[in-house]
Amino acid sequence: MEILNSMSSTAAYMAGFILLVIFLFVYIWASRYIKVGPNEVLIISGRKRKVLHPDGTSTVVGYRIVHGGGAFVIPVIEQAQIMSMELITLDIKTPPVITLHGVPVLVDGVAQIKVKSDEISIGTAAEQFLSKTQNEIMKIAHQTLEGHLRAILGTMTVEDIYKNRDEFAIKVQQVSAPDLSNMGLCIVSFTLRDITDENQYLESLGKARIAEIKKDASIGEANAQMVATIKASEAARDGEIAKIEAKTRIAEKTRDYEMNQAEYQASVNKKKAQTDLAYDLEYNIKQQEVKREEMNVQIVEKEKSIEIQQKEVMRKQQEFEATVIKAAEAEKQKIEMLAGAAKFKSLTEVEVEKAKGLTGAEVEKAKGLAEADVSKAKGLTDIEIEKNRGMTEAQIIQAKGQSEAEAMTVKAAAWQKYNDAAIIQM
Repeated sequence: MEILNSMSSTAAYMAGFILLVIFLFVYIWASRYIKVGPNEVLIISGRKRKVLHPDGTSTVVGYRIVHGGGAFVIPVIEQAQIMSMELITLDIKTPPVITLHGVPVLVDGVAQIKVKSDEISIGTAAEQFLSKTQNEIMKIAHQTLEGHLRAILGTMTVEDIYKNRDEFAIKVQQVSAPDLSNMGLCIVSFTLRDITDENQYLESLGKARIAEIKKDASIGEANAQMVATIKASEAARDGEIAKIEAKTRIAEKTRDYEMNQAEYQASVNKKKAQTDLAYDLEYNIKQQEVKREEMNVQIVEKEKSIEIQQKEVMRKQQEFEATVIKAAEAEKQKIEMLAGAAKFKSLTEVEVEKAKGLTGAEVEKAKGLAEADVSKAKGLTDIEIEKNRGMTEAQIIQAKGQSEAEAMTVKAAAWQKYNDAAIIQM
């Protein structure tokens, strides 16, 4: 039992020891894991490593760089330091500096510098500024820029500096860049704020320039007035020309409008005349057709009247034939019968006379007389019949001719009226 108790206490001690070791390990690891922001770099020194340069050479250094992030720093073996990558502003004011023509000037400018972002430049800056404060870094950079600024001022005239400030600022950056790069720094911008002098040289330049500007302004004003006068005259002339041209265009447009109106009115009148003429022609044609139809009706009526007259003539002819000719035929038959009876009587009488002893000559004579009487009677009858028939045919022809003559007269009169009406309408 005692053995079990001792084993239990030993296990508890071991577990507590293990937990303590784990806690200490986590604490040490957490305390040695250092993080930096994007505007900082962590310089961890203590172990050597090889760095490759852009020219292909390599260098063995005793540090490593972490730019924005975190890294574990091995206790005892390594140590870590933080270097800022933020922008540094330098106010640069030079004492009087002799320019190219011996005129001393004072320059006031502002420069923005920072540590370059490549690993080699960061290593260079760390080698030179890691133990220095920001003010010390600013002082070193200020002295470097001021020296280059003085050197550049000695190569330029006051007028060039004053007129070409941007060119001067670019030249300062170009000249200062190599020295700053050797320190791991770069100049982001340089601005020339002001240029002054103690001998009023710039003021004299300003006065001369002001006088020149005033002279140029007076000349320019006179020229401007002259140009304005010329322009005003030209504008007035152009205005008058424009008015005349406008009036001319208005007159032309009015003329064109009136001509178009006249042409349109003439076209309208022509169309109206054509329409009226067409209407009159159509009306006359219709009137002629009406008159033609009326005359045709009259002709038809006359023809019907003639036809009726012809039928009346034929009826009279038939009536005549039925009365006169048939009566004549009946009379002829009657006469023939009478002649036959007379002949028979004569023959009988001849026979009687023969019987009485008359001679043959007397009998022949008596027979001849009888036949002569019969022929005479028959001839008279035929003559009467032919006479009556001739009279009837003559009357029929006369009536027919009279009807045709009247029809022709009616047609001629109708056509005469039609032609007169057509000529009058045309």
